[in-house]
Amino acid sequence: MPTRRRIPPAVTTAAAGLVALWLWAEAVDRRASERWLGSGARGTADASSSARRSHAVVVLGYGNTGESANLVNRFRVRTGIRSLDPTADNLLVLCGGPVHSSTSEAVIMQRYARERLGYAGPTALDTTSRSTRENIAHAIPLIEGADTIAIVSNAPHAEMGREILWHERPDLAVRLVRGAEHRLGEAPVLKILGALRATYARRTALWRRSARGITQAVRPPRP
Repeated sequence: MPTRRRIPPAVTTAAAGLVALWLWAEAVDRRASERWLGSGARGTADASSSARRSHAVVVLGYGNTGESANLVNRFRVRTGIRSLDPTADNLLVLCGGPVHSSTSEAVIMQRYARERLGYAGPTALDTTSRSTRENIAHAIPLIEGADTIAIVSNAPHAEMGREILWHERPDLAVRLVRGAEHRLGEAPVLKILGALRATYARRTALWRRSARGITQAVRPPRP
């Protein structure tokens, strides 16, 4: 009778640790997707109007070398498209300048959305920003007319984007609705890396410095 090979304890421990890390990252990701949201309505007068509602989705950029969208930006564009509202007039706002390439992240993401995902809807591009704060600042003029707004990325990064908008334009931030960036079991590596980075940023005050708005006349209450 063949002898059953035993799994070394170190392997079992490592596997259990990876599962625990993944579950923790899932929890961090889900909580981040629920923070710093608004009422989701532009106002009672507009909500009662017979005019069709407008919805803007802001996709935050990520450093992209070369001319093809990298893994992170492909994920963000897919998330942005599935965050569109089928009952509204949508605008997909793609953000990011030429940080690591001669072509802006916004243009690379737009190309991916149209050529690879078949997206044919309206887009607006921010092709000059070089940070998350600039992503939001440059997107503001493009989304001011929207009744509802979603900011998407990986969930902790999207949370930072929403917090920045609360600092910058609380009148727009009250229109924030949840994006579709969090799905259980999706992109586990990106979730783990995003959760680790967000945790490090919070513990070192990097998050607070990054989320500071260009102006700070209004400090919104934390939801």
